Amino acid sequence: MADAAPRLTTLAEELLGAPLPVRIRAWDGSESGPPNAPVLIIRNRRALRRLLWKPGELGLARAWVAGEIDVDGDLYALLERLAGIIWERGTDVKDAVHPVLDPRMRAAARGLVAIAGPWPPPAPPPEEIRRRHGATHTKRRDKEAISHHYDVGNDFYAMVLGPSMVYSCAYWDAGPGTGGAPDAGSSLEDAQRDKLDLVCRKLALKKGDRLLDVGCGWGSMALHAAREYGVRVTGITLSREQAAYARERIAEEGLADLVEIRVQDYRDVKDGPYDAISSIGMAEHVGSVQYREYADDLYALLKPGGRLLNHQIARRPEKNEDEYRIDDFIDAYVFPDGELAPLGRTVATLEEAGFEARDVESIREHYALTLRRWVANLEKHWDRAVRATSPGRARVWRLYMAASALSFETNRIGVNQILAVRPPENGASGMPLRARDWR
Repeated sequence: MADAAPRLTTLAEELLGAPLPVRIRAWDGSESGPPNAPVLIIRNRRALRRLLWKPGELGLARAWVAGEIDVDGDLYALLERLAGIIWERGTDVKDAVHPVLDPRMRAAARGLVAIAGPWPPPAPPPEEIRRRHGATHTKRRDKEAISHHYDVGNDFYAMVLGPSMVYSCAYWDAGPGTGGAPDAGSSLEDAQRDKLDLVCRKLALKKGDRLLDVGCGWGSMALHAAREYGVRVTGITLSREQAAYARERIAEEGLADLVEIRVQDYRDVKDGPYDAISSIGMAEHVGSVQYREYADDLYALLKPGGRLLNHQIARRPEKNEDEYRIDDFIDAYVFPDGELAPLGRTVATLEEAGFEARDVESIREHYALTLRRWVANLEKHWDRAVRATSPGRARVWRLYMAASALSFETNRIGVNQILAVRPPENGASGMPLRARDWR
């Protein structure tokens, strides 16, 4: 008798203490749950063993990456429903299903164990980062973390990011009469170009300036600054694949006399002063234990009067900051050792290093739009993306980008451009009197 889905629905509702907001389709073909809800497909009982062994995000992520669970229909709709269970409760799934005290919950947990099949749980998918040792954010460990995320194949990233090869939040135009909604005719490439140009204008770049691009990626910012503003650019990255790709692009455009790409840690850059520094989507990798050193190093590399543009994802502050924990799925599969800080803490640390913060622009909604375009690109090129990496890796990227889009839309995380100046001794900022008149 095919009855796995009804049994799972009943047990899940017992454990969660709430109706299950999604429909379940089990490995035996049975279905259960709200008839018009998004469908969570459980292809194999191994998924249940993973969830029992690691309740919460990590168990679900391992089952997703392994292809043991899937979605029929709109992934965003499914994630919104599942997120509601967690966010509205203000707790993690692993806390919600903790069965120690309630006899009914203990019985439900035993029932789930019976359906899940024999132990032990399967090994984690190969896409999960191996066990790490030693202190976080040493140069060696940071290089390994960057390699895990970025050295997965330039061809794969080209499919996801599109021709711009920019892996950070784009900057979208509002369509006329849309009340601030993006122009339907805007392309991802146009929005990324506008973001790069916005950074250049905020930094007031001019011909002959020296720009340090920290975390230069595939060279897009360096190329734009050199081509459009005549700037001499030093771009640094810890990814050898990114560096090789960027150098090829620079040679093809005949800009090798203006742009140098280095495989180098920001802590090892010693050839300042620079007129300006851009750090776009890199500071999330720095970590709280290193952030003051990061700020001090960039301050030392700027000339007096020079500008820093720090473009960085931020999280909402915790009531008790000691309770902040890095997301299990992101840490294991996406950005190992990556940390998000509240905006206020980032600004304070930059100020403590000596910077004067001159402008903060929140572009949170822009990142949600960007991520949805990246997901669409990945889904459009799915078969090619799988061949370029692995089925598991492609599934990691699809899940994390879709979930991140929802997090930006619901204000669980944000992204900000912080413009700061290293003031000279006389205190003059060199900034225009009117805000956002960057020249």
